[in-house]
Amino acid sequence: MTVAYGPICQIAWVTDDIEATEQLLSKQFGVGTWVRMPNIEFGPETCRLHGEPADFTAHISMSYSGAMQLELIQPVRGTSIYTEFLERSGPGLHHVCFEPGDFDAAVASAQEQGLAIVQQGEMSGGLMRFAYVDGASAGVPYIELGAFSPEIRAMFEHIKKAAAGA
Repeated sequence: MTVAYGPICQIAWVTDDIEATEQLLSKQFGVGTWVRMPNIEFGPETCRLHGEPADFTAHISMSYSGAMQLELIQPVRGTSIYTEFLERSGPGLHHVCFEPGDFDAAVASAQEQGLAIVQQGEMSGGLMRFAYVDGASAGVPYIELGAFSPEIRAMFEHIKKAAAGA
């Protein structure tokens, strides 16, 4: 089965210093205001890493460059796809995120194509779902598939306005 994965809606970095990365992208590349969300908890009830329950915390910061959402992730506690990346590669570009029209069909299609789902779960009581696919064959460490509720979309709009200085 082939499905439409949707547009790329986000580019994300993993860093060991979220503030320094915010400053670099703002000063050097003109990225607007960042909205930082400290200590986001991912629990074993809602997140899996390599098929096993995952329990970790991360700082997340978001901004926009034009219409493109930018995300920074700094792992704080526990083992995650983000700590594994830092240990293997150091800070850097981690994933691009696609927003498929049918999240479940896109995840199933990726698995049918033999792509490993490395980490998956939900946030904010199910208002956002995500699945990270091994993206090595596409030249990026991971490809994230995301499903966003109207509430999460409203938050993204707020962040976009803040980044634009509105």
